[in-house]
Amino acid sequence: MIDITTENFEAEVIQASMSVPVLVDFWAPWCGPCKSLGPVLEKLEEEFAGRFVLAKINSDEQQELAGAFGIRSIPTCVLMMGGKPVDGFMGALPEGKLREFLAKHLPSDETLQAQAGAEEAQEHLESGDVESALARMAAAVAADPGNDELLYDYIKLLIGTGHLAQAAGALAPTLARIPVPLRFEGLQQWLNALEFVSTDPRGQWTLQQFDEKIEANKRDFESRFAKARVLMAHNEWLDALDELLEIIMRDKKWDEEAPRKTFIAILDLLTPPKPKAGPEVSGKTAGGIELAGHATVQEDEQAALVSSYRRKLSMALN
Repeated sequence: MIDITTENFEAEVIQASMSVPVLVDFWAPWCGPCKSLGPVLEKLEEEFAGRFVLAKINSDEQQELAGAFGIRSIPTCVLMMGGKPVDGFMGALPEGKLREFLAKHLPSDETLQAQAGAEEAQEHLESGDVESALARMAAAVAADPGNDELLYDYIKLLIGTGHLAQAAGALAPTLARIPVPLRFEGLQQWLNALEFVSTDPRGQWTLQQFDEKIEANKRDFESRFAKARVLMAHNEWLDALDELLEIIMRDKKWDEEAPRKTFIAILDLLTPPKPKAGPEVSGKTAGGIELAGHATVQEDEQAALVSSYRRKLSMALN
């Protein structure tokens, strides 16, 4: 449990909620229901053993914070995750209801184990131990098989380190879904490019050989598409996008729109992960509790580049 003031609010609530959920309890010494709710919250914080942090704000002493959250009655609790409020409730709920509220939002033990495994895998990667990283990621996925974020990262790591057969096996169940999640379709296209390079004779062509074929026939889409796959296999993503765009502009429907699908797949692979919400975030909880502030979103160069190619695709298709 942490007592919150305006001085430590940003560090102990906003920044802390980036890594662990923070339940903010607005209370006052004179509030009867607060006196019954507080001990139960403290008990649950201890029982949940680090799955959330309890942050208590004395509304009488911290009126600026109470005003920022739009607090109109106490006790009021607001759950902060990723720097913003995601849910909340008013009044002294019974312990059973509090457990339901927490269980709805807090990560399961399996998820926490998987996250820890993924963090260990990243440490192995940074030290150059790829095999240990793969083993830890595999264990993390097994611990939390329903975690698509983790599965995506694992398959991406398999492909990026050349474990194509394992990647294909891990990817297969996702491709059987209806509809196929776009991000896994992107991994499939990348895998297809690498398999093409290793199995098709054109995978060993030089770029000059492709260019000579294309120069002789601008509508030699087979050569253009093969060249794009070779470029993908060598991580020459922008050149691959440009080649695919040339096909799309000339024939949008060629080969059942394979160039368009591959183009979109590359954009998905290049799209940087969404930034975590920072301290200048405004939001409203499911209970209607508002947090004042203004969101400021800044695109980095990678995101801007992806956006520019999305616009190019849109123009080619229209």
